[in-house]
Amino acid sequence: QVQLTESGGGLVQPGGSLTLSCAGSGFSLNDYATGWMRQGPGRQREGVGCISKSDDSTDYSDSVKGRFTISRDKAKNTVYLQMNSLKVDDTGVYYCAYGRGESSCYDYWDQGRQVTVSS
Repeated sequence: QVQLTESGGGLVQPGGSLTLSCAGSGFSLNDYATGWMRQGPGRQREGVGCISKSDDSTDYSDSVKGRFTISRDKAKNTVYLQMNSLKVDDTGVYYCAYGRGESSCYDYWDQGRQVTVSS
């Protein structure tokens, strides 16, 4: 059974850090470009960034560039989202995603996990 299992997230103060993890089971995330999407309150779902299938190059949305880092541990079949310098606007549900393309990762996603940035 193909499944993505997220962990991490929760509540953090502005300026803080959080890490999300996403473990694949029933298939290899290493065979796909993987990454993250998010949906803030009253907003459309948007791409956060992807890590490519072959060379692990990364690409990020302008809103998170320089603050967020996507990485993967191939041995653990897991992808990570390290979020630093968090802002209130980063609040939302974060979705682990993967895709069929070399570097596009937004074809499939899981149920998501809440991240709240608040003082």
